[in-house]
Amino acid sequence: MFKSKNSLDCYRLFFANAAKVLFLFTFARFYIYFMNAMYGRINEFDFLKCVLILLMVSFHLVYIGDTYPLAKQIVYTFHMPAFLVLSGYLVNVGKDTRGFLRAMFWVFVPYAVMETGYVVMSSVLPVRERVSGLGLPLLLDKLFLAPMGPYWYLHTWLLCSLSCYGVWTCGGGAGRPSRLVYAGMVLAVLSLGCGLMSFANAFYFFAGFLLRRCGVSFLSFFRASWLSAPLFVLLCMVPGFRERATLGGAAITWSAVSFLLFVYPYVPSVLRRLCVFIGRNTLSVLLFSPVFTILTRFARPWFMFEPSGMCFLAASLCFVVAGCLGVSWLMDRMGVSRWFFGKSRSFSRWESTD
Repeated sequence: MFKSKNSLDCYRLFFANAAKVLFLFTFARFYIYFMNAMYGRINEFDFLKCVLILLMVSFHLVYIGDTYPLAKQIVYTFHMPAFLVLSGYLVNVGKDTRGFLRAMFWVFVPYAVMETGYVVMSSVLPVRERVSGLGLPLLLDKLFLAPMGPYWYLHTWLLCSLSCYGVWTCGGGAGRPSRLVYAGMVLAVLSLGCGLMSFANAFYFFAGFLLRRCGVSFLSFFRASWLSAPLFVLLCMVPGFRERATLGGAAITWSAVSFLLFVYPYVPSVLRRLCVFIGRNTLSVLLFSPVFTILTRFARPWFMFEPSGMCFLAASLCFVVAGCLGVSWLMDRMGVSRWFFGKSRSFSRWESTD
């Protein structure tokens, strides 16, 4: 009888431990599934960034922009606003101050180098944004007040990120609504009062920041739907809406992002992986693309046989993106990235999205 009682206790202990192991195993499987779902959402962000950066490069090609002015106007209505909404949504206000400022510094360094190079280049080359009177005052003005080329985005991103983080961190005693109001007021002062950036650009950044701080999922707000395609077309047919600083421009931005998210699951696997790969390297494309877009001008005569410019566009996109990624990869190999980006590796490698 004594042995039977001990055996029963052992069985109970065994089954209790087995139940615990089963629970932990189930929880681990659920956790892995949840994390994979989260990474899937990040992949969708990278897909969006890829499409937007390719649109930016496409219409920085002078021939394409001049040949398709209406398409350029429509794309300029939503591609950078969508970038700014994403940027505001991804601001990490939970990061410690030292880490956040370090991250900002290592965005400012490549921005300062490339903006300075762009200004110098614009003073000696026959480009549309040509400047004269090159000197230290002009360089400081373009660096801190009125940047040239695509680098205005990094200038706006730095100002908005620092402002929102500073308000959110220093206003810890205030409630969430109050801090959001303060952040909006600071951005309004910097844009409308100081003229350091466009009010429309500050608005789109703050819209993304507001979504995240209010706990609204990006994918819920920009819900993927095929209905966004006809809505996008209808909105673009109104000339007054083809401007980012209008309510119609905001609606075009929403519909464009919604449609891109709808398209994402239907993109072939290999192409989707390529898009995510490019999306993870958008900073390199943004920084180095002006160098390669200028070089594409010399190749334009080779494509005169095709008047639409689509062959020229496809070849130029491949050349510019490959060149930018190649520079980033080479900087990693040579150890330059440590001094340019503040990390040993700036080139994001090809990874599976499945």
